[in-house]
Amino acid sequence: MNSSDDLGKLLLRVTLGVLILLHGVAKVMSGPGFVLSATASAGLPSVIGYLVYVGEVLAPVLLILGVWSRVAGLIVAGNMVFAIFLVHMKQLWSINSTGGWALELQGMFLMAGLVVALIGAGRFSIGGRGGRWN
Repeated sequence: MNSSDDLGKLLLRVTLGVLILLHGVAKVMSGPGFVLSATASAGLPSVIGYLVYVGEVLAPVLLILGVWSRVAGLIVAGNMVFAIFLVHMKQLWSINSTGGWALELQGMFLMAGLVVALIGAGRFSIGGRGGRWN
């Protein structure tokens, strides 16, 4: 593997981590009310809504640092699946006003999380290339 591969992994990890973390910070600032009500209205225990903090605060920090990146990528992807099913299902087959998929942001976050889970963190990370979960 060469340095450009590792640089690409770094850019993907940090970009995904920062962009998801911004959503998490907004939820920390405004509180979990919206997410708790969305989980409750879907018939799930509302306490599951608190897992949004794992998916939008803890996992992005792990991605940015490059620690347990594969697990963090899976958590972000799972978080996006829940977001799509709990909040965005009505938009699943919709096109936005500029001709793009209405869920392109959520889709990109989901796929980027899966890609990080598959390719790992790379050498420009705290965990380095080694380790099963990095």
